[in-house]
Amino acid sequence: MGEHDMKWRTLGSEYIIRRPWLTARRDTVELPNGAVNDEYYVLEYPDWINVTAITADGQYVFVRQYRHGLGQTCHEIVAGVIEPGEQPEAAARRELMEETGFGGGKWRELMTISPNPSTVTNVVHCFVATGVERLGTQHLDATEDIEVCLFTKDEVLRMLERGKIMQALMAAPLWRLFAEGQ
Repeated sequence: MGEHDMKWRTLGSEYIIRRPWLTARRDTVELPNGAVNDEYYVLEYPDWINVTAITADGQYVFVRQYRHGLGQTCHEIVAGVIEPGEQPEAAARRELMEETGFGGGKWRELMTISPNPSTVTNVVHCFVATGVERLGTQHLDATEDIEVCLFTKDEVLRMLERGKIMQALMAAPLWRLFAEGQ
């Protein structure tokens, strides 16, 4: 495998849209071989988190919500945006409490992955929280409609095997946990 730098040179950049949940730019880039691509599109997002939360009795804490892009109601692990100045674990703890009312437990960062390194700027910090318990109630934003669901390990594994967990950024850490024997 070669160790040479394959980084592209940005010759120009123009923002197409800058909205709170969508920032897109068009870059003109030059590849190391001299080829120029004058329409390379990049989506800018803040970093995200997700949390695989497991209760002391082994129940996996999921949320169920409608996902307009697919037009489907999906089961997912808790996820959200890291606010400016917030540390990833703090964001993960906040999101778990806000979306489910669960908290506490023992936490570890499982992995950091990219939604799509080709066209997006952010990463996702994936956490595992074991021994969580219900500490309060949900505190949802006005645009959130989320149900809390608890599943056994076997139920989660069956959902993964049957392709019922549609969000790849959530399936990846769950598969990793199962690979580790958790």
